[in-house]
Amino acid sequence: MINRLIVLGATGDLNARYLLPALAALRAAGHLPDRFEPICADRRNWTDEEFRRWASAQLDRHAATEPGEVRKAIADSARYRQADATDAADIASLVAGDGPVAVYLALPPGIFPGVVAALGAANLPPGSRIVLEKPFGEDLDSAVELNRLLMGVVPEQAVFRVDHFLAMTTVQNVLGSRLANRVLEPIWNSAHIAEVEIVWDESLALEGRAGYYDGAGALKDMVQNHLLQVLCLVAMEPPFSLSERDLRDRKIDVLRSVRPLTDADVVRRTRRARYLAGRIADRDVPAYAEEEGVDPGRGTETFAEVELELESWRWSGTTFRLRTGKALGHDRKEVTVRFRPVPHLPFGLGEEAAPNVLRFGLEPESMTLALTGIGAATHTLAPLTLTAQLAPPGLPAYGRLLLDVLHGNAALSIRGDEAEEAWRVLAPVMSAWSRGLVPLAEYPAGSDGPTAERRG
Repeated sequence: MINRLIVLGATGDLNARYLLPALAALRAAGHLPDRFEPICADRRNWTDEEFRRWASAQLDRHAATEPGEVRKAIADSARYRQADATDAADIASLVAGDGPVAVYLALPPGIFPGVVAALGAANLPPGSRIVLEKPFGEDLDSAVELNRLLMGVVPEQAVFRVDHFLAMTTVQNVLGSRLANRVLEPIWNSAHIAEVEIVWDESLALEGRAGYYDGAGALKDMVQNHLLQVLCLVAMEPPFSLSERDLRDRKIDVLRSVRPLTDADVVRRTRRARYLAGRIADRDVPAYAEEEGVDPGRGTETFAEVELELESWRWSGTTFRLRTGKALGHDRKEVTVRFRPVPHLPFGLGEEAAPNVLRFGLEPESMTLALTGIGAATHTLAPLTLTAQLAPPGLPAYGRLLLDVLHGNAALSIRGDEAEEAWRVLAPVMSAWSRGLVPLAEYPAGSDGPTAERRG
């Protein structure tokens, strides 16, 4: 197990909201040895004490459920160093010492190449690992180049392209439910499933993230990584095991099977939009174009929807719809599996039974199966819903990811070729959108999103 974690960009939102709380959860669960050392680096001219006061405040805010002594131990154990993440000399001073390190790039993706070059020049100790947040690159070409740079520094097994969605209990439950239950796996194919919808709709608006989000948008921020990863778990063939190689091989098979989209497909099968001013619950939300730090001329989308088809024996004929939006009226974060209707009803009343629907609630965790049964009146049909609340996870998603990084378990990390393949899937969408083939629609904040238009 690696005992030194270096966080570059340590005064940013990622460390405050996720990494520090994840370390607290790991310590509370007994997963961190006493000698574990978090080394936090950023450009700010802070002392150890100044950083620890900041870290303590963030832990009190974002990890309030962890014991006070645990939060204090994490803050007190942190060392802070002022450093330029793209400067090889600064990096060399950070990694100096006994034993390997895990270097977490909690930084804007645009500077990843410069940071990786600095890491290569700094002579990382043998056995060290590099952790990169999404998105990996800005397009296919930049992802290929970033992979090339990384392979010049550490082997593929030491690169962790993390996506915290893969560590969410409910996302993993999608895979577990279909593979561990005989009642589901035989019907997990296009003969029985008409449509799969993977949705991450949120009522949160920009929330001060213009510096990153306005250069990415909903398609790159959510669809290209998070939702495509969930698609892989839903659609993959059963792996021989959940080992690093077997799981990743089956995931990339799914991405390679996605039918390439033509311009006509993009026009017919995708939507993009951004929110206007509106009201969400008890708060007024300005239009996205008027949010601080946004360049309206970029035309950045806050809503994206893409329909995909897989060219495979199992899934030919099933539609996969990936959708995400910000500043919507309601949170909806789920995987919805819609089964085909039964071929015949013997009741003779001309009724149609609603198709069965299986929903995996991603946040909060739940599983719901909508069935049809017999109603109170003879020979009438009535809906029947079975719901299960899943047990809370033992660790938060980032806690699980950090534990895997420290132990060198890359099964939930994204392999280099997989990262490139994900960009290939959406490259036609990005190209068509950049040429204006799909108009940028608008929707009021607090609504259900852009009005659905019939696409021929």
